[in-house]
Amino acid sequence: RGEIDELVDGKTLHLFESANQKLTAATEERIEFLPHYHTLVQCGMYEYYASEGQKALPYAFAELIDNALSATARNSGIRRIEIRLLFDESQGGPAVVVMDNGCGMTSKQLNNWAVYRLSKFIRENDYESKIVLYVRPDPVPRSLNSDISYFGVGGKQAVFYIGQSVRMISKPAGSPDVHEFVMSKEDFERKQMNKEVIYSGFIRNRKPGDYSHVNESEEQFLRSIVTEEEGKESFTAVVITRVQQEHVTFLKHNFSLWTRELAHTYHYYIHGVDGNNQKKMRINDHVSNIDIQITLLERSPRIPRVMNLREVENDMQTLYINSSFSTFEFKATGAGDSLVEGLIRYHPFLYDRETYPVDPYALEDEDEDCVILNSEARGKRPIFECFWNGRFEWCSRPKKAGAVPLECYNRISGVLFANDRFQVSTNKLTFMDLELQLRDNNTIFTRVHNGQELRVKIEREFTNWLKECHERFDKQVMFQGFLGSTTRTDVATKRLQSPWAQFHTIKWDGKTYKKGQCVKSVKTNPVFVGSIVKFLLYGEHEGDVYGTGGYVQVALEPKELYDELRIIPISKIDRLAAAATIKKKIEDELAKLPDQLRVTWPEGNTWAENEARPAGTPMGPVKVEILNKKGDSMSRLPVAGTTKKLLIELKVIWHSPKGDVQTNSHIGVHSSKWEYWFKPMENLSKLGKYTLHLQTMLSDNSASEWAGKRLPNHTLKFSIKEGEAVSFVLGIISSPVHVGVPFSIPLDFRDEFDYPTQPPCDIKPQLECSSLQLSYEGIAFGTTCVIKNVRAMGKISHQNKVGSDIYLPGPPHTLVVLPDGDVPSVENRTPANFRVEVHDEYQNITTQPKLTVRCQLLGAPDLPVDVVDCSNTGSGLLLTKPLLLKTVNAEQILTAKFNIPNHRTVACVERKLRVLPSSRISRLEVYRQEEGSDDVMVLQNAERIDWTAGDTLGNLRFRLYDEGNRLVSLRPKLTSMIKVNWTADINAEELSQGKLPPLSVPSQAQREHFYHVSFHDQHTVNFSFIIVPRPDEPERLRVNLSESTVKMGEILSGNIYVELVDQYGNKTDCLNADIVKTLSVSADGLDKSALAIEWQASSGRLSVCRVRFVGGTLGPRELCFKYQDMMEFVRIEVTAGPPVQIKLLEKPEMPLQVVNGQGLGAPLVVQLCDEWGNPSPDQRIEIMMKALMPKLKVHLREARSVDLFTFSHLADFRGSFGRKGIPGPVVKLNLIPDPNKPVELSIKYDSAASLRAGDIFPVFTVIVISEDGTPVRNICPANLSMLLWKGTVSGSYPPSTSQFNPLCLLCVFFRDKQIPELAGQYVVQFVLALDETKHLWSKQTPLNVVANKAVKLAPETPASTPVVSNSSNRTNRTLLDSLNLKIMDLALLENSPGVDGAEYILQFSAEIHQKSVAIAPYILPLRFCNDAENQKAIVSISKKKDRLSQTVLMYQEFFDTNNQLTSELECRHCRFWFTILTKTENQPLRKCGISDPFKGSPQVLGKVGHLAQVEDDDAAKVISWHILGDMDCVVTETTSAAKKIYDDTQGRQQVIPLETVFWRPNDRPLPHIRNGSPLFRPIGNPEFVKDMLIFPEHVESCNKVFASLLGDTILIDDLDSANHYRRGVVQNKMQCPTLLTRQGERIRSNGKFGGLQNKAPSIEKLRGQVFGAPLPKEYNRIRHQMELLQQCRVAMQKASEVRSEYNSHLEHLQSPEMKQKQQDLQQQEQELRELEETLGMCFWHCRAAYFLNAKPEFR
Repeated sequence: RGEIDELVDGKTLHLFESANQKLTAATEERIEFLPHYHTLVQCGMYEYYASEGQKALPYAFAELIDNALSATARNSGIRRIEIRLLFDESQGGPAVVVMDNGCGMTSKQLNNWAVYRLSKFIRENDYESKIVLYVRPDPVPRSLNSDISYFGVGGKQAVFYIGQSVRMISKPAGSPDVHEFVMSKEDFERKQMNKEVIYSGFIRNRKPGDYSHVNESEEQFLRSIVTEEEGKESFTAVVITRVQQEHVTFLKHNFSLWTRELAHTYHYYIHGVDGNNQKKMRINDHVSNIDIQITLLERSPRIPRVMNLREVENDMQTLYINSSFSTFEFKATGAGDSLVEGLIRYHPFLYDRETYPVDPYALEDEDEDCVILNSEARGKRPIFECFWNGRFEWCSRPKKAGAVPLECYNRISGVLFANDRFQVSTNKLTFMDLELQLRDNNTIFTRVHNGQELRVKIEREFTNWLKECHERFDKQVMFQGFLGSTTRTDVATKRLQSPWAQFHTIKWDGKTYKKGQCVKSVKTNPVFVGSIVKFLLYGEHEGDVYGTGGYVQVALEPKELYDELRIIPISKIDRLAAAATIKKKIEDELAKLPDQLRVTWPEGNTWAENEARPAGTPMGPVKVEILNKKGDSMSRLPVAGTTKKLLIELKVIWHSPKGDVQTNSHIGVHSSKWEYWFKPMENLSKLGKYTLHLQTMLSDNSASEWAGKRLPNHTLKFSIKEGEAVSFVLGIISSPVHVGVPFSIPLDFRDEFDYPTQPPCDIKPQLECSSLQLSYEGIAFGTTCVIKNVRAMGKISHQNKVGSDIYLPGPPHTLVVLPDGDVPSVENRTPANFRVEVHDEYQNITTQPKLTVRCQLLGAPDLPVDVVDCSNTGSGLLLTKPLLLKTVNAEQILTAKFNIPNHRTVACVERKLRVLPSSRISRLEVYRQEEGSDDVMVLQNAERIDWTAGDTLGNLRFRLYDEGNRLVSLRPKLTSMIKVNWTADINAEELSQGKLPPLSVPSQAQREHFYHVSFHDQHTVNFSFIIVPRPDEPERLRVNLSESTVKMGEILSGNIYVELVDQYGNKTDCLNADIVKTLSVSADGLDKSALAIEWQASSGRLSVCRVRFVGGTLGPRELCFKYQDMMEFVRIEVTAGPPVQIKLLEKPEMPLQVVNGQGLGAPLVVQLCDEWGNPSPDQRIEIMMKALMPKLKVHLREARSVDLFTFSHLADFRGSFGRKGIPGPVVKLNLIPDPNKPVELSIKYDSAASLRAGDIFPVFTVIVISEDGTPVRNICPANLSMLLWKGTVSGSYPPSTSQFNPLCLLCVFFRDKQIPELAGQYVVQFVLALDETKHLWSKQTPLNVVANKAVKLAPETPASTPVVSNSSNRTNRTLLDSLNLKIMDLALLENSPGVDGAEYILQFSAEIHQKSVAIAPYILPLRFCNDAENQKAIVSISKKKDRLSQTVLMYQEFFDTNNQLTSELECRHCRFWFTILTKTENQPLRKCGISDPFKGSPQVLGKVGHLAQVEDDDAAKVISWHILGDMDCVVTETTSAAKKIYDDTQGRQQVIPLETVFWRPNDRPLPHIRNGSPLFRPIGNPEFVKDMLIFPEHVESCNKVFASLLGDTILIDDLDSANHYRRGVVQNKMQCPTLLTRQGERIRSNGKFGGLQNKAPSIEKLRGQVFGAPLPKEYNRIRHQMELLQQCRVAMQKASEVRSEYNSHLEHLQSPEMKQKQQDLQQQEQELRELEETLGMCFWHCRAAYFLNAKPEFR
């Protein structure tokens, strides 16, 4: 009822029966859509986080200070602004209070402040409630007008970024009341829960100092603030509570940092337009009346901290102002009253450093040990600090060096003061259009110099100013004495290795440094001194030049200690070091070097200089010390940076007659107890002079020199002589010694080292011999000692010798032959042995040259004669040749006669010799003897033996006989030499008993077999025999089939043969003609009435024929043959008989539904059967089909492999075998049109378009129509071709004689195809390749190609070369009779001057009155003759030349066309081979589970979690967790799209527009890499996280987003590797970004790690908020291959016909006709060349400079 009462003002109430009831008319429904309260409480999150990498909190305070500046703009006194940080929790904190003494706010103004985005231009008045027009303040210098409060958003953004509640307390001037308004997130949430109006509240109006409404327990600090209200005329206080804890921590710990940032932001408001210039004396200390003070109050006893921004001396603007030496001031005035005032300051290079200020809170990233070629002062920081309302590229560094060095552009800083005519972002951190407006051509730049504005060309003025600053203020180094250019390989960057100019001298800071001058370094580690080698300056220079710095190459001094060159910056030369100080330092260093050696003899056996000692005298021990100039003992070389130990090398050199020989060499190592110690040397035994060398050397390279000087050494010379005699040796005896002959013995005496020495005076010799008597007469002394007339007599033995000479026996006297007793016996065929000796008269065996003993056998013919040589030994063993007597059945006696041919005086000796028969085996006998039987069957050699096949011939034995026909007893040694050829397995025991192994006769009676028995000794005894196997008794029947398969009812082809064989299959002769009656044949279903058995006498076997089976099952049948008790079975395969009927298997429901042109869903299967119903596989059956309807066509597909016929389309069918028909079933079909079968090609194009020659065809749209009239959608574009030929419409197919141009495209739309260049009638037709043989043709479409714009003149037929002569006859002077250029009777003037035989050019040019049309002229060459006779000859030659030229051109075009067609066919003959790969789309992959309802919306990319993919699971987990708060953030292209999502979700959805993302391409390497070289070797495989992301789409946009979200975050393997990496980066003074590990840990950029907040949970706990995984890498390759396969299908279909066409064309090219054409071409080309040569020889070829211009007019 209440709702009905409210129906006023034309409102209508509609009552519905249901919620989904249809409306009878259109209605309107009133709704309300207010923004969510997150619009306020979260409005500052994005604005301050997107502050271009700046620290957000100081800029939030700046918003509140901006409001305070605007409020105090009209104060006449001090404009006091105070920020109190109340962090005393006992007083209700933390809280932030911003107070000012400005004009305050009325209740209405306070209400305006609460409205979000209510800018100062549309705010309402207090009393009239009307919009007050905004009045811009008057212009002031630097735009410092305090009119900063602008958009109506900054205060709300700031307070809710800092905390969650704000209390606005304000008292306007002239008002007795204080207005107070509270706005908090908690209040908004309460109102939403209670469904109250959210954007509403109350302004409390109270008396100053009234704090009765303040909660005493929670906000005690507020009482003191309220108490301070009393006595104030006007004020405003912003009280922010529920401050975020991270902000509290930052404000406490970084108090100096953020106050310094605020002092920088409001520098010119605090210090005035000139800034905090400490170089100038201020006239008035209060240049500015703005006082901004910050107080930090913490819990007692901590002392409050107070900072006035005027007292900050290290803000960057103060540092810029006070470090600059010159200022460039300018103004830029744009459209309207937009104004920019600018200051550029120059910070020069002074001596050894840049004076450009460095942010004291920035991390240092320069390493002094690195080679810095271009020291950039400003680095990559921007040039200008921009101030809008007090808050260009022509001064940026050029790409190429000009008049000013490039480094000077890095020494400038600047300030831009812009008024409010330039748009800024709502956080006032970014200009929107400043740079764009300044680049406008209408912008006027003026330079302000000494207070005067001058309009100048700002780029040139700035360059001149910068050049002047460089020349005046940079403290330069002057390089003198150019030495040339060089390349430095020590520089890591390759492009900076060259060129480097070398100089001899520099002048720096009033001092001169030259090559060779000693200098001292400073700020190097370590500090060193050295001499200057040269100075280096990068760049191409010649002569003296100035430079801001360079490098010096220094050779470290003293060189004896530091053999090293170093390159350091010139700035590291110590300019305060005196030359005397440097010299003294070098001398002090030299005193540390080794100077001399001190040698001592610890055991007192000192060896003096040139002293002689006996051989073998020990030398040593020796102690050596190394002393420096100070006399100190040392063992190491005092070289900085390395350890070089000193060694002592001891060498003893023997000066032998053949040269110096080193006898001793030792290396002494230093010991702390005994210095360098050498043990005694006892090997000094060689006679002669010696030298002892002691040399100091280095331990690492054994060098004896250091820095070009020899290390300390010591030398001692001495000699060694012989010792006392201790032994003697016998000298050489002059002649051979014989028994009884006197001789002399010389003696040589030696010392202990075998050196000759004098014998003692009382020596007496003693001679002894074991069997001889020795005597001497006396001893003679001289240089040697000699025993004279020594005699020896007696029997000589092997011990009888004097010294090294053996006593020799006398001449031969007696011949002795051994044995000399009984008569020796030898066997025939063996040699006889005798020992012979030749004795002297003392029975000593004597030797003589040519002493031989001869032995001759007597008593039988042909006996051998033997000789033995006794010249060297006097005796010998005489081994005669083997005795080879022919018949020795009994023993024989022979005589052996011995003599010495050369010594007749020696008597001959005779001996008897008995010869016996040989015991060797000479005969082998083989025999057979049964066990226990006395019957012996002896086998004869080479005997033939018949034996039963398969039987064993056993009981074979053998006997052995010697030369005397004596039976030889069998021993294992003899029997082991018996070998047989029928087995290798011989029983040695049976063989020793005379038994041979049994012999198995072969089972096949086919051929003879050879057997062999042999005895193998020094000679071989053989025995052999032959065995012929014979068949055994009959055992079974053997049946041979010529055919094993027979059809049911038919007779088996071929005969069956039956034989009787033994057990081994050998055919026997037991069959005869009578056996036919007794042989029986049986089988299942065998027709015995037709069976026939016959005897074949020629082959001796039975023949069975006419085998036939009737009835039964198909398959194998057993056929049994029986004779007596022998049976044999054979298997015959019985197959189906001839087909006589057709059966339909699995008959379906009728009628069948069949799509036209396609097969059935389930094929119809029919079976051919014989008369017994068995399936028949007969391949000769023909099926004849008859359709029920005349237009119905059916097709048959056979499946031979299963012996069935499969019918895809069938109406009625019959089979036929020959002329005999086979009935079959009838099938009813219901035919349906095929929607996928192409039947027609529909062509659409712009038929009204004009087709100009050479232009582009209009787009041809080809639609493939199916049977049901709808377009076919599964057509491959590669199957569609476009055919174009010149001519007229010729029917359904292109004419075979017409030339056409096939254009195979990959799109149904045929675009960008060129129209033929020759105008005329053309026909276009499209064809669709359905398969290899079928094609679907479109209708032929005639095209009329018209001429294009005129570009040149040309006749329709080429004109012949004119030949004219200087004649009165006009015919001889006629150039052209007619030409299709409409030029008639063009003739040469009579008596025209011309050169006889010269060639001229006739040029036809068109005069076109349209300036846009240009037509090339037509040029015709002509020849000129002086007379008509000569003209006739030239005319005939020219005509022949023209004809040959046309023929040659025709042939060339013909062959070019053929070559082009050949190339085209070769290109088209491509085969694509591919492998079908398994699809990977269905593989289970990691996917992002975050819902994304905004995907696909306009200007929306999607949520962050869906934009990227990560391949590795561990990496995906830790990266997703790291930016977990941003995973569901929606990325949009524009701010408007982001704002729409924000409004639709009432502020609950995070959004990030791309157009507000600050991003710059960053290709910097990892932090551990500098100048292309790593600073250290990292572990753990570090890489940027952003490089691991894979973007499926929107790559460029995603790069921007993720570069902003991730920055330079690095992923590494584990925590240990991450800590190692961070330590290495920080130690190299580099900023290390956040590090993530694949194990889930995180190390923040400040180094903090550990705790749950730095440990990623498992991937399951992320609940789908994880990056998805990309498809495998092989997926894209497969997709590409599949696209190629679609194209390949068409190409392969056409490949065969293309190849056929190609081969046909090649055959045509090789045909005799073509070869003849080629020969004709060559012949005519040769004739043409000869004609041209003839013309050149007859006439003077001259290209005249005259042109006969015939200009027909075209309009």
